[in-house]
Amino acid sequence: MNSTPDNTGAALLAQLNKAPKGFLPSGRKRWLIGGGALALLLALVLLLGGDKGPTGQFISEEVVSGKLLVTASASGTLQPTKSVDVGSELSGTLASVLVQENDVVKKGQLLAQLDTAKLKDAVAKSAAAVASAEAAVAQAQATVAEARASLSRMRQVAELSGGKVPAKTELETAEATLLRANANEASARADVIQARATLKTDETNLGKATIRSPVDGVVLTRKVEPGQTVAATMTTPVLFSLAEDLSKMELQVKVDEADVGNVKNGQQATFTVSAWPGRKFPASIQRVGIGSTTTDNVVTYKTILQVNNDDLVLRPGMTATASIVTAERENALLVPNAALRFTPPTLGGGPQRSFVSRLLPGPPPDMTKKRPAATPVQSGEARVWVKGEEGPQPLAIKTGVSNGRQTEVLGGELKAGMMVITDYQEAKK
Repeated sequence: MNSTPDNTGAALLAQLNKAPKGFLPSGRKRWLIGGGALALLLALVLLLGGDKGPTGQFISEEVVSGKLLVTASASGTLQPTKSVDVGSELSGTLASVLVQENDVVKKGQLLAQLDTAKLKDAVAKSAAAVASAEAAVAQAQATVAEARASLSRMRQVAELSGGKVPAKTELETAEATLLRANANEASARADVIQARATLKTDETNLGKATIRSPVDGVVLTRKVEPGQTVAATMTTPVLFSLAEDLSKMELQVKVDEADVGNVKNGQQATFTVSAWPGRKFPASIQRVGIGSTTTDNVVTYKTILQVNNDDLVLRPGMTATASIVTAERENALLVPNAALRFTPPTLGGGPQRSFVSRLLPGPPPDMTKKRPAATPVQSGEARVWVKGEEGPQPLAIKTGVSNGRQTEVLGGELKAGMMVITDYQEAKK
């Protein structure tokens, strides 16, 4: 320990008494000078203080063995597993709309009906064109029969007359007339096919004027009203949005690029929604997107979670916050993360001394205790500190996964039940 201010003052007075008589002033002045020096020394001691070594206490926490869950958080929205937008390929006026939002519909059920007056007229016109083409085929067939009969008579006459009559040119003309008749018949038959195709198209358009549900499901949105005009030009206008089965839904979340490496198909997760506070819904990862999305310089990856909604409490469009379990350990040795970040004060040296204490007599230098210097941490290792007889002692450990508060210990001298130092608290002055 350092010499006290009182001993130092007495030493100064003793030195003054030993000085030559002619050198020192009168006795009263000597006492004044000694008292002033003593007061100055006391002021310096109070101002600058003594030793500056650690005077606080170390805060410790126990190393435990238990279950460790590592999770990744992501947010997104709930969507039906299969949704269908029902539109109209035809332009026209809606004569009737037969369903409302939230209505349960069956496949083939009538949803809406366009005005079909013009479409029915087109069908009638096409049917008449088919009849006309068929009549033209009948006329062509008659012409063919007539030309064939005429050519047959001329050939008989030529045979009976020994080729004298009719003339060769007349016979060739009859043959050409038959060929033209056959060609006209083929053309008429083609016109019939074309007319029938037009009739079929018009009948198809008439059928499309009746808008039916393509799936069994529920009506999510209805975007039209009776009497509204539908204009199908460059794009098909959407009249209804249907969800096929709301008992099976999917949660589409955006996983941060820092977590996507640990997120894999089949991992379990839970999520919450604002509509049901305090309730956690189970889910499982169905697909992790490869393509990324950048929003405000933040890179995320679309991930699909499969959700069971048997009680139909979840609705499309709800915002959800998911917690994905990326790692799970049973009976793992767990150390607090604060212990991995802790470094003792004045590591590797003895207690620091003030300017005045260094001027005053003190213990020999070889009696000053120093904490053991910590060995360098190797790659893949970490260091924690435990209390020892001479202060904090370092222990090297190997770490595994971490949940942000606790870290798995894979190797080292650390055991369950040991106390590791997590912080240092200064003593109150």
